[in-house]
Parts: sequence; structure tokens; C-alpha cells
Amino acid sequence: MVNSARGGPRDDAEFAQAALHDAVAGLRERHPISSASVAFYPWQKRTGLALLGVVIVCAALFLVPTLVVLTLVCTIGYLWTLADRLLLFFRGLDGSAIVHVSDDDARAVPDDELPSYTVLVPAYAEPEVIGQLIENMAALDYPRDKLQVLLLLEADDAPTIDAARDAFDSEFVEILLVPAAQPRTKPKACNFGFHYATGEIVTIFDAEDRPEPLQLRRAAVAFTRLPANTACVQAELAFHNGSQNLLTAWFTADYALWFRFVLPGLMHSTSPIPLGGTSNHLRRTVLEEIGTWDPYNVTEDADLGVRIAESGYRTAVLASVTLEEANSDPINWIRQRSRWYKGYLQTFLVHTRRPAHLLKSLGPVGLSRLITLMAGTPIIACLNMVFWLISVSWFLGQPSVVQAEFPWYVYFPALVSLVVGNSAVLYMNVVACRETGNSALLVAALTSPLYWVLMSIAAIKGTYQLLRNPSYWEKTFHGLPGTGPRASVAEKAEPPPGTSP
Repeated sequence: MVNSARGGPRDDAEFAQAALHDAVAGLRERHPISSASVAFYPWQKRTGLALLGVVIVCAALFLVPTLVVLTLVCTIGYLWTLADRLLLFFRGLDGSAIVHVSDDDARAVPDDELPSYTVLVPAYAEPEVIGQLIENMAALDYPRDKLQVLLLLEADDAPTIDAARDAFDSEFVEILLVPAAQPRTKPKACNFGFHYATGEIVTIFDAEDRPEPLQLRRAAVAFTRLPANTACVQAELAFHNGSQNLLTAWFTADYALWFRFVLPGLMHSTSPIPLGGTSNHLRRTVLEEIGTWDPYNVTEDADLGVRIAESGYRTAVLASVTLEEANSDPINWIRQRSRWYKGYLQTFLVHTRRPAHLLKSLGPVGLSRLITLMAGTPIIACLNMVFWLISVSWFLGQPSVVQAEFPWYVYFPALVSLVVGNSAVLYMNVVACRETGNSALLVAALTSPLYWVLMSIAAIKGTYQLLRNPSYWEKTFHGLPGTGPRASVAEKAEPPPGTSP
């Protein structure tokens, strides 16, 4: 790795080129097996093609038995993944795993005892959110002499650069231009910025993020209270425009379930915790040891979370909220969610390249959970669409076709699994809305099966892209109409204990 700029930012061209090379190829050169630059290792590709060939041959020779076996395997995987998600949900209900730092405790630490902090803010083609970014960063309650904010802009993104230069009058926010290079991904920009970072703790905020002002102080205090092997403190993500339309309400309920219950549930075991895209506060020394973000993985956050666990470190969840902008446009939402699903599958493929090593690192429970989270989440979303289409064909007057291909002893257990599984997710959404005080999201929770249709479309799209263009980063557009600052269900919800309302 290029020597990081501990003594202050560097601006010479030679250093920038070395930093860029490391940002793009560093992980791939040092730990090629941990890089998603190759989507499928040869043995994975051969295994996948061999299984596909066996299924095709068996279906051609023995259609009904093959469908019976495939349906049975899918049903077992479906129930296994959902049962594990329910277990995590119930474990996270009491909130005991979440780290709470009160306002008084956060402010009590003298400024000279706080660690230095670097905030990386990658932005691309987002001139409309730059003005809000300045306000959000200025609102952070942290000593300015210990806070470094690097706004990472692609060097050929003229509109955003111009907007930033016109708007910036802040002394503690520095514009850092990332030289144009493939892949055009957020993790590549963060890797480049990391070489200019001076902080002992490094975190990422997206350009539209509104972190709670005391979040950095809370994270700094949390690190002093947590075990020494804690590499990361993940804050909660929520949305400021959750009441804009039904889609943003669904998205807000989805995030409430994930960050308030599923991630805290993961903390009760040694399972890997997939990080959120922002507000993950990381020890710089650990990043230097295990490597930074994979520029070829489109969910670099989830990948880093698994790598943290695989390296023997742990992640904690912090009671502090960062408000983001929920996608209010279905097409934009599908672009974003398909990227997430594709990245989950990328992460699964990368970390299962050495099964024996992974089992030794994570243990049986951790390995099982990696499968259910990284592979199970997108696969279940795909299976939902398949099961729904089969069910619809029955109700639309084609039972003879379904009976011919799926015997009753296969069809009905699969149908029951579909109903039970979707009911379980519906139940978790309703309880999450109640427990977080988001009663305004009850309608969204009760109508969430419509949301799952979008999830299925996104999962199928993401799976297809994994085969065709695995490292392509589909841009999510922010600053859409109606997403400006205003009160929302996310802001009206009860904050986690220990935070300011």
C-alpha cells in the first residue's frame, strides 16, 4: 500500500498516480483471492456449469422427478433462510446488543482526548446535493482540528466539481479529485481518498447523508468501551423522506427492520455483519492490515464486513442515526437494489473460494449465516417470483398444467412455504414499525407483498448482471423531486435509546 498521508494531504502527481494504482489494483495484487475482479473462479464456473448440465439432462429424461427434486431443494433453502432471519429478528428485539452512548457521555470527553477522524464523502454526478452536504458536515459536533472531511469527486465530473467550488467556503472540507480510471465505483474513490486520510478512525458518508451531529463522538466513545478486537462501529441508517410515497415508506420499513433488529441480532453471535453503505466507523489500523474496499465489488460494504469477521475482528452496532434519501422512483430503486443483490452474490462467491478456510475462520454458524445472508437474500427474492407465477397459473384456471408438472405432494408444501415465509416477513415488518414508533408505516408494512414484487424484479436483474457485467456500478440518482429537507416518518420515529430526539 502507498504510504498514507499521516502528516497531511499530498498533492504531487507521482503520489496521486501511485495512490490511484493502489486504489484500483491494491487488493487484487496483494490478496487476489479476496478480489471480485474475477467474478467466478475456475472451479466455481466448472461446478456451476456441471450442475446446470446435470439439471438439463435430468429434466430432458425425467421431467417430473427433476422438478420434484428442484422444488424440494428450493423449499428447504427458502425455509432455512427465513427461519434464520426470524431468529435474528427475535434476538434483536430487546436491543441489548446495540451500543448506547448518551449525549452527556459523548460530550464529556475533552477535545484533546478524542481520536483524529477522517470522513470520506464520495460523490459522482450529484451537483444538486453539494449545498446540503456542506450544512450536514458543518453540523457535526467534533473538534475541527481533529476532523478531516474529504469530498471525493471524479476528475472528469465537471458539473459536480463546479458546484462544489462555487458552494464551498468551509476550511475543514477539502475537495479531492479522483483521477478517471476503471472501475468507476464508489469503493475505488474511497480507496484513493484513504491514502490522503489522516484520521485514526475513518468513516464514509454519502453526499446526501444527514448524520446525527454527535455520531462521531458517540463512535469514538464506543470504541473505548468495546473489546480491543472491534474493528468497526456501524450506525443506523434511516430515511428523511419516508412519507413521500408508498415506495419510500416500504424502503423505510425495510431499513428499520434491518438496522434495528437484524444487525443487532447478528451481534449476539460471531456471524459476519454486512456493513451499511455509509456511517461505518472503522479503525484505520485494521483497514491497513486487512485491506480497504474492493473496487470491483458493487457492495463493498458487505464484503468488508465479511472480511472483518473472517480476519478475527468484530463489528458493533451504534445507537445513532444517519438520515438518507430513500429512492422515490421505482426504476431508480430497481437500479439500486439490483446492484445490492448482485454485490451480495459477488461477496458470497469471493468468500466461498476457500471453503475450509472460511469454515475455520467463521465457524459453522458464521458460515451458515454467510450463506443465508449473502446468497439466500437474493435467491429467495428470485424464487418468490417463480413461486408466485406457479400459484397464479393455478388460480387463473390452469391447474391441470400445474398438476402435470408438480405433483400435489410437492406443489402444496411449496405453496405453504411461500405463504408461511411471506407471512413471517409481513409479521416482522409490522412488529418493526410498532417497536420503532413508526406507526405511520403500518400501511406500507401491510402492503409489503407489492414491495416484494419489485425486490424479485431487482434480484432477477442483479443475477443476470452478475453473469454479463459483474463489476458495473449502476448509478443511483439523488436529489429527486420531493426529496428535500422536511419532517418524515423517519424523523418522527422514536430514536434509539441514548440518542437525542
